[in-house]
Amino acid sequence: MSSMKQLAIIGSTASGKSDIALMLAQQYNALILSIDSLSIYKEIDIASAKPSKSELSQVEHFGINRLSPNETASVITFINEYHGVAQKAQQENKNIIIVGGSSFYLKSMLDGLSKIPTFSLDTFDRVKIMLNDLEEAHRLLSEIDPLTMQKITLNDRYRIEKMLLIYLESGISPTEWFKANPPKPIITECPVFNLQVDRDILRERIAHRSEKMVRSGLIDEVAELERVYGRAPNSMRAIGIIEVLEYLDGKITKEEMTSLISTHTAQLAKRQQTFNAHQFVVSSSTTADELLKAASTILK
Repeated sequence: MSSMKQLAIIGSTASGKSDIALMLAQQYNALILSIDSLSIYKEIDIASAKPSKSELSQVEHFGINRLSPNETASVITFINEYHGVAQKAQQENKNIIIVGGSSFYLKSMLDGLSKIPTFSLDTFDRVKIMLNDLEEAHRLLSEIDPLTMQKITLNDRYRIEKMLLIYLESGISPTEWFKANPPKPIITECPVFNLQVDRDILRERIAHRSEKMVRSGLIDEVAELERVYGRAPNSMRAIGIIEVLEYLDGKITKEEMTSLISTHTAQLAKRQQTFNAHQFVVSSSTTADELLKAASTILK
């Protein structure tokens, strides 16, 4: 039997999570699963602030450089990455460290996902037509399943589509479907540690990182991404990319672009902190030094 141990490190962007994960992985024979909605893409290196080639060569990472920028990452992407890292860890008797700012994906894997029906082409076609009137689709679903729909806004096209598909294929309301098909956790026995950083220090780190990204060639990276993939892919709407596109359009100056990247990243950090505080039961919420000590007791 494998003696694989695992833990997860969450925290806001620029908090230093990746550095801690790398230190622990090197010391305790671990593989790293990165859960980051931008690092998953090849060619998006500077904008994602992913680990350097040198760092990636020191410890094997999953969840990095897996998709092309014109593909779309989802929770299934990261579930597949987790299955891959878990299989390798068991085979090679290694541990796993999960780290990243897109903690929604981690939350989904810890809580689990419900099985969904296999949708027919006819169902897809019917839903496509119904989505032409999003307000009417929302109203219809609200009559069928008010409990589920009270949590879904009128403009949430993705979730309205999902609920329509489930209802039309199964013939029962989404609430009934999820009750009959409860979620099963993907990840179990995984303590979660929240990395805390002083707010002022975090703002300084974000500002410094934003300036460093620009100096390191962010504008050229985004210009090349746009040339190859255009602006339609989801990846092209990320912080660090949308601001550069505005600069390339002549709408803002280079200084304004850098400032906006820093501001938007700080706003993201605040949203991450709020999400993590409300969505996770953590083993510890502490500083880097204390986190290293606590994590060491699990991995050794």
